[in-house]
Amino acid sequence: MSSQADKQAILSTIEGPQDLAKLSLPQLELLAGEMRDVLCNLVACRSAHFASNLGVVELCIALHDTFDFLHDRLIWDTGHQIYPHKLLTGRYAEFGTMRTKGGLMGYPNPVESDYDLFMTGHAGASVSTALGLASGDDLLRRDESRHSVAVIGDGAFPSGVVFEALNNARRQSEKLLVILNDNQMSICPPVGGVADYLDRLRINPMYTGLKDEVAKILSRVPLLGDPTERFLVQIKEAAKAGLSGGMIFEDMGLRYVGPIDGHNIGLLRKYLQMVKKIEGPVLLHVVTEKGHGFKPATEDPVLFHAPPQFERDEDEIVAMKKSSSRAYTHVASDAIAQQMRTNERVTVMTAAMCQGNKLEGVREEFPARFFDTGICEAHTVAFAAGQAKVGMRPVVDIYSTFLQRAYDHIFQEVALQNLPVTFMLDRGGLAGPDGPTHHGVFDFGYLRVFPNLVVMAPGDAKDLPAMLDFALQHDSPCAIRYPKASAVELERPPAPLELGRSEVLSWGTDGCLVACGALLPRCVEVASKLTEEGLDVGVINARFLKPLDTETILKAIRECGFVITVEEAALAGGFGSAVLEAAAEAGLDSSGVRRLGIPDHYVEHGERDELLADLQLDVEGIAAKCRKLAARAPAI
Repeated sequence: MSSQADKQAILSTIEGPQDLAKLSLPQLELLAGEMRDVLCNLVACRSAHFASNLGVVELCIALHDTFDFLHDRLIWDTGHQIYPHKLLTGRYAEFGTMRTKGGLMGYPNPVESDYDLFMTGHAGASVSTALGLASGDDLLRRDESRHSVAVIGDGAFPSGVVFEALNNARRQSEKLLVILNDNQMSICPPVGGVADYLDRLRINPMYTGLKDEVAKILSRVPLLGDPTERFLVQIKEAAKAGLSGGMIFEDMGLRYVGPIDGHNIGLLRKYLQMVKKIEGPVLLHVVTEKGHGFKPATEDPVLFHAPPQFERDEDEIVAMKKSSSRAYTHVASDAIAQQMRTNERVTVMTAAMCQGNKLEGVREEFPARFFDTGICEAHTVAFAAGQAKVGMRPVVDIYSTFLQRAYDHIFQEVALQNLPVTFMLDRGGLAGPDGPTHHGVFDFGYLRVFPNLVVMAPGDAKDLPAMLDFALQHDSPCAIRYPKASAVELERPPAPLELGRSEVLSWGTDGCLVACGALLPRCVEVASKLTEEGLDVGVINARFLKPLDTETILKAIRECGFVITVEEAALAGGFGSAVLEAAAEAGLDSSGVRRLGIPDHYVEHGERDELLADLQLDVEGIAAKCRKLAARAPAI
């Protein structure tokens, strides 16, 4: 049996992109196969972004073979397609640590390598940042041959910020290259007019035939500087312009080139060398196949975007690990479906995250009231406001970290107008191996400042459907945030949900834990553990961040020996801060109040339980805090 090194005979010799120059085209093609094998081996160990990375292997090789990205600039958008880039930039030996605590991040990370310029976990900003890099180089009069390259997928391309950048590209830089990685997919199939437009470019039969003929001729022409090649390119561009009826990219000031085969390394290198010589911003349209080289992933790129662990035999799946636990996301999607069955005014919308939010069933059952807006969160929120204005009850189901992209519209179009839009914030709290770009820890702070907006956090899975029911009957905007975690149900008859009222699970004479969100079961476990040690610690399920139940929580501050607020959110401006503000407003002594939550730094990637333990938000960490405060309490 061959060893792992034998399987990666070429890849194991690549210490950096400069080593690609030593390889022939056939060797580069073998290298692409080895890189795909490494990607498959990774997913045999843990869940990771997969199909998107399989699709950019050849493009990544061609880019690093053509440019020197210690001199030139490279931004990957969205960053989850970064794995091949990491393999070629000196991180092959560490690749097995991908997405583990202390290991490589699943996104670009400047701490890991000089080849990673930005930590890019959100879609759409690559063109703007690449344009800024190019503009800054121009102003500093640095080497005029330096290029800034942004690789952006067709799913991210419709983001509004992309077109804001393209609108400014012509006047800002002469050395900007935008590579449109068109794999006809986002995380789910792309939607909207831009997707339709790219379809027309991709499938026009006259242009496709001409493209193939030009490619054959180009393959027999010297790399660059030959007038024949320039002439052929001019013919190709002229034919394309005639067939397409006028290019939107050309009208915006970018030279459009393509579409070309994104899995032909030789052709990619020729075109990249060619566009390097074009003055002014260029958009190179590259067509790739998501999951390329691994049949199951090409047949189901949605499932294999970030699949669970699987075992394979060559190109076949032998076994796939499936979680038997029910997640809060499932509870939320089921609750949405139930509301839509009973109320025809309820709609649901998501920003390209139908699969992530487990809304496939809702989409199939209610196609007319389901809206996938693509990666356009700002539009989604303003669109929801319009629906609410005329009497609909829209549910905006977006990850906490991505809803930040629509912040101004939450303010202007929803909260300021006091419209009954319901926000479902999935991944509220730590997002595990996805790391700091995806941790939804800022939502408490960024939402509670808005007048009219009610902010809720279920303490367990029983709270979540009740909160959605409350929100859809409330005549003001509401937000419900819940974690990426297995759904837990506490054994108790839940108290009825009332605006601004918490749920007292137990009252303690020594102290009290006030949990806002899904760390409540851990607090219950802590209280039980401390009871065995002789400490009487109560537990309150806050339920509402805003309006805060000041009556119950301030009573706890007055009567209990200590109060610890517990939240899986940033401490700055969060639930604990709200409690301290209320205590100060009431003139109470808050010296016995302590806050547990996310401190003022970005939390790295790792399994959620590992990260919670590091932050003293696990059972032992919370219990230790209680013991410490109880020991400091004066004897009565």
